[in-house]
Amino acid sequence: MIVRPVRSADLPALIDLARSTGTGLTTLPPNEERLAQRVATAERSFRGEAEKADADYLFVLETDQGRIVGVSGLTAAVGLREPWYNYRVGLTVSASRELELYREIPTLFLANDLTGNSELCSLFLQAEHRSGLSGRLLARSRLLFLAEFRALFADKVIAELRGMSDANARSPFWESLGRHFFRMEFRQADYLTGVGNRAFIAQLMPRFPLYSCFLSEEARAAIGRVHPHSEPALAMLRAEGFSYQGYVDIFDAGPVVECETAKIRAVRDSQTLVLAVGTPGDEAKPYLIHNRQRQDCRIAAAPARVAAGTLVVDPLTARRLQLCAGAQVRATPLAAQPRGGGR
Repeated sequence: MIVRPVRSADLPALIDLARSTGTGLTTLPPNEERLAQRVATAERSFRGEAEKADADYLFVLETDQGRIVGVSGLTAAVGLREPWYNYRVGLTVSASRELELYREIPTLFLANDLTGNSELCSLFLQAEHRSGLSGRLLARSRLLFLAEFRALFADKVIAELRGMSDANARSPFWESLGRHFFRMEFRQADYLTGVGNRAFIAQLMPRFPLYSCFLSEEARAAIGRVHPHSEPALAMLRAEGFSYQGYVDIFDAGPVVECETAKIRAVRDSQTLVLAVGTPGDEAKPYLIHNRQRQDCRIAAAPARVAAGTLVVDPLTARRLQLCAGAQVRATPLAAQPRGGGR
């Protein structure tokens, strides 16, 4: 398996993946025209021809047989071309000393606070490939690319996670809030955001603070909760240092997690090493390895061993990276390592 930049020739496979995602992955709609535009933007981004406000880095996971089985994305800066909306979950306090009443009411505030941050997005992997190293490679490869090309991205990275919905794409948060302002199903609103109408829809949402006590009990319970299918992604992001800071999606109330770029585990712990080709040996552990190229980026996950400033990998891994011994790579352990001290 290898992670590499998307190419125009990948469009048919990308459309097939988009049709498999179901509701909730708004950045990968099953719309051929929209996906073709996104692939073209990604190609310009990898060539260094896109401004930061437009740069969108889309990666695919490719098998050794050349089959595309997964996709993931990394946007350089959100909200610089059109408003980027989230709800901030805050608190409104009402009190009366005379009546001896005190109420704390969770309140939703429409906000643009996350504008300008980089965003992890569009993560999807075919079910039959979710075991082994493939899922971790696809999800974390973006972070190693970010570490290598740090100047292209913001000082904070966010990820919007899919919120609660049932097997029929019914979102309790949408049913209790969004449906009152739009005559459409959640699935349709979800699709429209994916094909570029996010700002238009958001502008029709109520802009004043919303007291959550007016929502249904089911909707209140969904605020900040992740869909079961996205729980592995949330666990991975938490292991990398991301945390929930009270922002949610305006349509399904899924959580937004964030982390300062410099504090992301894969960014902080990655290092540049000289590639050595041989036998990693019994001391080898899974590493995420980047060939340090941009347009011809290739990222692999494989057993490797650090020795005297070199990273020892087997010949197959070197071929996957399209590198020879002596080339420089950027690498980090695939999983977070225990740190000494503390409890």
